[in-house]
Amino acid sequence: MKVDLERVALVVHPDDNVAVAKTQIVAGTVVVWHGREIEVRENVAPGHRFALVDLPPQTPIKQYGQPFATSLGIKVGELIKRERISDELPQRAVIPASKNAPPEYFSDEQIPTWQGYKRNDGKFGTRNYIVVAPTSMCSSTEALQIALKAEAFLWSPEDFPNVTGIVALPHNKGCGCPLGTPVEMTLKMLARYIEHPNVAAAIVIELGCEKANLEAFSKYIEPLSERKPVKTLSVQECGGTQATVKKGLDIVGEFLEFANQFQREPVPASELILGVKCGGSDAFSGITANPALGYAADLLIRCRGTVIMTEIPEIYGAEHLLAERAKDEEVARQIFEAVEWFRKYVGVFGHDLDENPSPGNIEGGLVNIAIKSLGAIAKAGTTRIESVIGYADLPSGKGLYLMQGPGYDQESTPGLVAAGAQIVGFTTGRGTTIGNAIAPVIKIASNTTTYERMKNDLDINAGLILDGGATIEEVGRLIFEELLKVASGKPCKAELNGHREFQIWTVEGVSL
Repeated sequence: MKVDLERVALVVHPDDNVAVAKTQIVAGTVVVWHGREIEVRENVAPGHRFALVDLPPQTPIKQYGQPFATSLGIKVGELIKRERISDELPQRAVIPASKNAPPEYFSDEQIPTWQGYKRNDGKFGTRNYIVVAPTSMCSSTEALQIALKAEAFLWSPEDFPNVTGIVALPHNKGCGCPLGTPVEMTLKMLARYIEHPNVAAAIVIELGCEKANLEAFSKYIEPLSERKPVKTLSVQECGGTQATVKKGLDIVGEFLEFANQFQREPVPASELILGVKCGGSDAFSGITANPALGYAADLLIRCRGTVIMTEIPEIYGAEHLLAERAKDEEVARQIFEAVEWFRKYVGVFGHDLDENPSPGNIEGGLVNIAIKSLGAIAKAGTTRIESVIGYADLPSGKGLYLMQGPGYDQESTPGLVAAGAQIVGFTTGRGTTIGNAIAPVIKIASNTTTYERMKNDLDINAGLILDGGATIEEVGRLIFEELLKVASGKPCKAELNGHREFQIWTVEGVSL
């Protein structure tokens, strides 16, 4: 069988020496590329790669125009697989960041609007939640019972149309851990969620004897209560679980009347903070969904909005490209230091950043962390990076920020929201269903097969790019428009399916 390469595979960059299969390619198929005939020597699954030329030992293997591995000896037409490559990369020339120009902003007349809830501090929410926050795992059950019973018996969209819901933040932190960073990070995360513009009011619950108790949290509660209603409960002082739940429901009843007073009003896109994430990635994520989300991110930044990217272990191998996009040399240094810190962090536990790709990633064609990272960074677009911020820290201004944080979805997504993101764009190739407790998470599929199989969980199909039905720019604009619709109240699939994940990265074992 003889076919043009473009029908069954794609070459991402002119400097690449591998092609990525778009569909199953059977061994013996002859592909025609630039007048050359290449026999594919083995079965190649979608998302996997085969060599376009002989790759003798020590030859850099390239995709996106960048080396992602070194050949141990691969013949033209052979499959690129773990047994045939080394993760060792050639020395890469890093162009020092001087002063990269700011984005080309749209005029005020060109900036679209969305419908948001204005808070006392001047920020705007995409949702209007009442939050029940346990200070530790020891009061998480009480918090969850209050939220569940309040939504079942006190709240309805008919009676309180402006209230999104009552949500608990159950977690497994706050005690049974060292004092210091683990406790402080737990309290900081809870405080960031309570002060978040997607939250109208909050109840904070302690057991009473844990490390992360109300006394420790008091330094956060006082300034928070100046911005919005915050009330506290102690399980031990209330007299146990049932008494605490009853008092909590009484407080929710008061808060519902207060929260329902907020109404959506027009807000410029400049007031939107977007978190960008990927999870359950495959080889197509970096070719379709990530660059399309990156295009949408660029549009938001040109509207004077803000974008936050995290997952530091998943920029490893591509950090030099981000450093070249830094605002200046100081920010470039911060980017390299963020990766080096994470390398030391995982080393404390006897691990290495090269272990990052999950079994699902590898099955989907991501043979090592470098190829995963080269595709992952595309979701942050092309504009300059203003600064590197700490986990759950707020950006100091507008534009693109890189946040220190893990690749694990259950901890990195909450970190983006704690850093102020009122909405998250999340790409997936294998199909990830995660949402967030207080922020909508829009799911973008990298391929049509996954989208069709999981369309009740995924919002947008970037697989249209791979199928030839749309360009990156067209899907990017579609994502941008969907961001504004969801920010204005349209429920995303994760919300419809009841996904309200919340976990905390407490950075145990390493000082920040």
